[in-house]
Amino acid sequence: MQRTYLALAGLALAGAGLPMVQPRLAMAAGLFQSTEVDPQRFAVLARPVGDNDWTLLVLEQLAAQPSCWQARPDGLVDPTLNRFDYTGICNRYLDSNGYSLRVADQDMGTTYRLQVQQVGSRLELQAVSPRSSAVLVLGRAEVPLRDRDGFVALTLEPGWDLQRRTYERRSLSHLYFASPTHLEQLIARAGGGQTFRRPPGRAELPGLATTPPLLDQRDDSMVSDRSGRAIALQVIPYTEANGGGL
Repeated sequence: MQRTYLALAGLALAGAGLPMVQPRLAMAAGLFQSTEVDPQRFAVLARPVGDNDWTLLVLEQLAAQPSCWQARPDGLVDPTLNRFDYTGICNRYLDSNGYSLRVADQDMGTTYRLQVQQVGSRLELQAVSPRSSAVLVLGRAEVPLRDRDGFVALTLEPGWDLQRRTYERRSLSHLYFASPTHLEQLIARAGGGQTFRRPPGRAELPGLATTPPLLDQRDDSMVSDRSGRAIALQVIPYTEANGGGL
């Protein structure tokens, strides 16, 4: 009788502890919300790295002047914020601390990562997952030429837009590349070749110097509300092997 009681007590304690061991993804999905942003205040850019690679950079214009970026006559974009102290004027979003994927109001940052892939003379903004060989294409751009000081402006595909992460109605310094469509529906469109595709081979473009430009290394990853107060929240990074569900 005593053993039975102890066994039942152990099950009760284990059940009480279940919420503490739920996957981090499930907690994140219910923790954050999102809100629309003014797309005119943002530039989604591909930054040249090395001889062939690219990385994703998003700039936000906070104040009216001076401009954080400027279109060049050759079709590239000049990141003008490198030439002045942009504190309070511009925001930069450099990596998974600053942006992630959100599909049908669900955070996908732990299972999908964003990358820029060159395909011939075109760039694609892609979301990729180790769980699938399919690639979700969020944006595209033609590359007029390659210049270490010139960035390429990416245009988001229909159905995708930028949103800001919110927490208890407070705006945070994190952006989503968001779609309202459920992931299953997006995958189903792969048959039409519009949303998902396998990553093709990469072709090198002739161009100018390929050494990546140096950006100011100040920390833009601090999460804060619009008053500037820091909010202590756990960062949930992208992982190659994630045991949590979508």
